[in-house]
Amino acid sequence: MISRILDHLEEWLIATLIATATLIIFVAVLHRYSAGLSADLARWATAHEYTALADAANRVFRWVISWDLSWAQELCIFMFVWMAKFGAAYGVRTGIHVGVDVVLNQLADRSRYWVILFGLMCGALFTFVIGSFGARFVWHMYETQQTSSDLEAPMWIVYLAIPLGSYLMCLRFVQVALRFARTGGLPHTDERHVEGIEEQPAPVAGQATSLGGAV
Repeated sequence: MISRILDHLEEWLIATLIATATLIIFVAVLHRYSAGLSADLARWATAHEYTALADAANRVFRWVISWDLSWAQELCIFMFVWMAKFGAAYGVRTGIHVGVDVVLNQLADRSRYWVILFGLMCGALFTFVIGSFGARFVWHMYETQQTSSDLEAPMWIVYLAIPLGSYLMCLRFVQVALRFARTGGLPHTDERHVEGIEEQPAPVAGQATSLGGAV
């Protein structure tokens, strides 16, 4: 039950970060181009003595630049850092990380079993060490009370993604290792399959197609 809740929280966090960062980037780009276009239109209208159009363009320009979005880039960078750390843990759980298994496939079943299990435990140990160093770094960052340049957000909150994401990734490695030890199966994602789209069965020979012909 707890594992299922953690799975959903992980997926919702990644999806929310991606969607929010995309929206912020879109708004920031729209804001920048709107300011430039309204300024260019105001200059063009003034040069051609279109007073009403120039006044309207100047009002739009002043309204656009009144919105301070200088923080958007920094916030998106922080969000992508969090997304990458938790996305790495999601990748371990679902088996979407790239792996080279040419040598593994040449081994005998027993040897392959122990090599894979050893690799998974190495991954768990490595991410645990990274998480521990990250937690220590976050604690020192909290003591210094450093803030970011644009958002003025506490940097210890930003760097909190390192221990949280690393410990979650460690947990995923342990879960995959335990499941592999019990069943011998590893999580695998078929890159040809898109979730939500069902594969259509191949047409039977002689069956009429949608164009009225026969296969």
